[in-house]
Amino acid sequence: MRPNRNSLVWVCGLVVTACVVIAGGLLASGQDARRASRGVGPSPNTRQQAVAPSDVYAYTHAGMLSPAVAGARELVYVPNSGETGMGGTRWSTSTDRDTVTVIDPKTFKIVDHFHVGGMPQHVTPSWDLKTLWVDASSSDQLVPIDPHTGKPGTPVRNVSQPYNLYFTPDGRSALVVAEYLNRIDVRDPHSFALRRQVKVPCRGINHADFSADGAYFIATCEFSGQLVKFDTKTMKVLGTLDLGADSMPQDIRLGPDGRTFYVAGFHDGGLIPIEGATLQRGALIRTGAGTHGIYPSRDGRLLYVSNRQAGSVSVVNPTSSAVVANWRIPGGGSPDMGGVSADGRQLWLSGRNDDEVYCFSTTDGRLLARIHVGANPHGLSIFPQPGRYSLGHTGNYR
Repeated sequence: MRPNRNSLVWVCGLVVTACVVIAGGLLASGQDARRASRGVGPSPNTRQQAVAPSDVYAYTHAGMLSPAVAGARELVYVPNSGETGMGGTRWSTSTDRDTVTVIDPKTFKIVDHFHVGGMPQHVTPSWDLKTLWVDASSSDQLVPIDPHTGKPGTPVRNVSQPYNLYFTPDGRSALVVAEYLNRIDVRDPHSFALRRQVKVPCRGINHADFSADGAYFIATCEFSGQLVKFDTKTMKVLGTLDLGADSMPQDIRLGPDGRTFYVAGFHDGGLIPIEGATLQRGALIRTGAGTHGIYPSRDGRLLYVSNRQAGSVSVVNPTSSAVVANWRIPGGGSPDMGGVSADGRQLWLSGRNDDEVYCFSTTDGRLLARIHVGANPHGLSIFPQPGRYSLGHTGNYR
């Protein structure tokens, strides 16, 4: 974060930030639900990052939509990857692969379908919330989707094996995670021109999340069972933590306290709390077999955790480290990656081993919809969602 140019700008920045925090509290309150439904919210502003609220998701509450997403269609984008991923139990025989299926979350109907190239892994909102990017890893390309139309554009080619995509909190760099190359490629966030390549000291780097102040990020390495902590500005390795060769860590998310990261331990069957400053490991929070995806509730107080092998979603209270609910898919399923709707009432997840998509009610855990899609759907994204900017993946907003 660069220092402000003078004290006057600094003081003004604090005043603006304070106003935004107050407005955010009003938006989240039941008394102001009508205003929240109109989508009032602050625009992306990197200077707001100077203040780390006690709730790091304070700007992602219901209705706090950025002006940048005005006119964007509310749609669910499902990349049909055609691969099961690590720990997968069934390779799909469907011929519908290397595509994206688009679903209307209000009607649960498929409204579009298009080809995007080999093995699309995730659909990622850009930092400025103006574009969705499909990382087609085996085609070495990123495919843009216009969120106003829901239609794909011209691919950006020669992007080496993009498994996942993140953006630095200041919006100045894109971090393309090349899992099978054990590398992070630092690129321009718009043109994706290569700036530098960073080899990582682990195997199978795949998911990441940033500290509250954006100074560092922690990435998971599923093949070697490690975590790696990087300095965001220099990309220097600040530390590593061995979770065990059999852990197979997947998603990682910063908790609402701004200090604790939660790692989805696929073979551990739960969340592994990690103190970000020290990389100290806490006691496992058991959720279910095949723990995979982690998504904060719209008020930032709970974490929805997908358990792929168990066919369930666990609702975790990070303050008490307790599982407060378990939602099981009737007849079984394989919940993988996804996101929470803008109003917080729905949780959408791909069914990786079952060629389907699930929509849960976050009120009572009921399965609202089960929609057949293409082969081995992976990093589903529902867009738009509240937040000032996107840090990447299927929608890590702040």
